Amino acid sequence: MRREWFFRVFFYIMGLLVLALGITLNTKTNMGVSPLISVAFCVASLLEENVGDVTLIWYIVFVAVEIICHIGLKRYRTIPADILQIPLSIVFTRFMNLFSDVIPDMTGSVVTRGIFLVIAIVLTGVGIGLTLNVRLIPNPGDGIVQALSDCCGRKVSTVKNMLDAFCVLITVVISMIFAGKLIGIGVGTILAVIFVGRAVAVFNYFCKDAVSKLSGLKA
Repeated sequence: MRREWFFRVFFYIMGLLVLALGITLNTKTNMGVSPLISVAFCVASLLEENVGDVTLIWYIVFVAVEIICHIGLKRYRTIPADILQIPLSIVFTRFMNLFSDVIPDMTGSVVTRGIFLVIAIVLTGVGIGLTLNVRLIPNPGDGIVQALSDCCGRKVSTVKNMLDAFCVLITVVISMIFAGKLIGIGVGTILAVIFVGRAVAVFNYFCKDAVSKLSGLKA
């Protein structure tokens, strides 16, 4: 049992690290940021604040929405797990800050930045796959999708696409009003919307059974 929990926690921490690295690398390519953090990135850029710190506030908003959804569904037992996403978000955004300090902004050729964008999308997919498969505390970006899906009675994939589009729309409105130009939205944002889910599916196809087995969970 201890061995299984060791692997479960190990995969979870590795998932958080890989996910934070993928999201940060996506941002550093200067080709557009991940849709779910596009609002936080835009606001951080306008206020000249740290992206990780603003992302933490954005994630807390996600958690608040989750709690409201679960209260509406009378799923009171899930609320403590929702609240635990806040300390998780603190740790996760510290990882983002760490990677942001280490990885420089990329100003090279489009081809080079495109290669790193592909790597970022793959890492994001792997990070999501790892954190979800061990069934511990979900990242707020995933938790809000599930909560809204339960509340609205729509498929998770549909809600994910709708939430991505909503975040991008808010980012476009804020950036155009306060900067007169798009901030954080680019081809990388669109590619993340399309391919992160595919990266998760590929990871699950090859690795989900092994991760679940080592973690003592049913595949």
